[in-house]
Amino acid sequence: MLGGISIWQLLIVLGIIILIFGTKKLRNVGGDLGGAVKGFKKAMHDEDKAEDADKPQAQVRHDDEGQTYDVKAERKPEEQEERK
Repeated sequence: MLGGISIWQLLIVLGIIILIFGTKKLRNVGGDLGGAVKGFKKAMHDEDKAEDADKPQAQVRHDDEGQTYDVKAERKPEEQEERK
C-alpha cells in the first residue's frame, strides 16, 4: 500500500491523533479546511468573471444586410439592484 504502511498501522496512528487532539478539535480543523477550499473555489470563479468583464464589447454595424448575429443579453449586477 502506501510505502509498506498497512491499514492497521494507519488506524493506530489515527487513534493516537484522536487521543491527543480530541474529536472536537479535529472537527474544527476539518471545517476550517473545508471553508478554505470553498473560499479558494469562489475566488477562482470570481476571477474568471472579472476576466470576462474586462473584455471590450463587440460592436455590430447595422449596415451589413443579410448577416445574422447570435448574441446573449445579460444585465449588469448594478442595474439589477437598482430595479428591485
